[in-house]
Amino acid sequence: MRTVNIACARSIAIKGAAALLLALALPGIAHGQVQGGQAEGGQAQDRPPNADPSFPFAREIEAFAKANAASPPVEGATLFLGSSSIRLWDIAGSFTDIPTVNRGFGGASTPDVLRYYRRLLPPTKPRTIIVYVGENDLAAGASPDKVAADILTLLKRLRNDYPRAPIAFLSLKPSPIRWTLWPKMAAINQAVAVRAKAVRFTYLDVGRLLLARDGLPDASLFRADGLHMKPEGYQRWTQAVDNWLDRVATTAAEKAS
Repeated sequence: MRTVNIACARSIAIKGAAALLLALALPGIAHGQVQGGQAEGGQAQDRPPNADPSFPFAREIEAFAKANAASPPVEGATLFLGSSSIRLWDIAGSFTDIPTVNRGFGGASTPDVLRYYRRLLPPTKPRTIIVYVGENDLAAGASPDKVAADILTLLKRLRNDYPRAPIAFLSLKPSPIRWTLWPKMAAINQAVAVRAKAVRFTYLDVGRLLLARDGLPDASLFRADGLHMKPEGYQRWTQAVDNWLDRVATTAAEKAS
C-alpha cells in the first residue's frame, strides 16, 4: 500500500511539473486551466469565469440566492457549509432521511465564507450545521495560526447566530496531492479541536478515515487529481456524520422527555 501511495504521489508531482512547463510555454492555455480550476474545488472548465474579478464567487452566490427564491424554505434542515469537499458531496443522496441544504462552493477559503456569510445562510434556521473549510487557506500560503483563527471566527459566528443548533466541524483532510501540508493541517486541527468545548461545537476527526494502514492517504479513495474524494471516500464521511447526527437526535430526545 505504501508503494501504491508513493507511486500515486510521484505521478501527480510529475504531471504537475509537466503542466507548469506547458503553462510557461503557452500562457493562453494556462489561463484557460486556471479558469477551470485546479484548487480544492475550482469551477468546471466548461463554465465561463465570473465577470467581476473583485467578486470571484459571484456566480455561486447568485445560484444560492436563486435556489432560495425558487422553492419554499427547507424547515429543520441540516446545513452543510464550506468549500468543494462540501460542494462535491452528494448531500441529498447521502442523507435521505433528513432535509439538507448544501452551501459549498469550490475553491472557497475561510475568509471567502466569512465574506459571503450572510448570503450563504438558508432563509430558515438550520436544525444542525456541518462545516468543512480551511484547506484552501493553507494551500494558498496562510499560516496554520491564521487558518485556525479564521475557522474559529466562523464557528463562533455560527454559534452566536444559532445558539441552539448543534454544530460539527470536520477536520482538515489528508490527500495525496497535499500530503506535504499534512503536518500543518494536523496543527490546525489540534488548535480547533481544543476550542470545541468553549465555542460549543463538535470536532469530528474525518481525516483519519482517509488514511491507509501505512499512514499515508489511501489513493483509492481519491480522484485522479489526488485532491478530491471519490464516492468511496464520501461514504466514510457520510457514516461519520450520520453517526453524529444520530447522537444529536438521541440527546435532543432525552432532553425533551
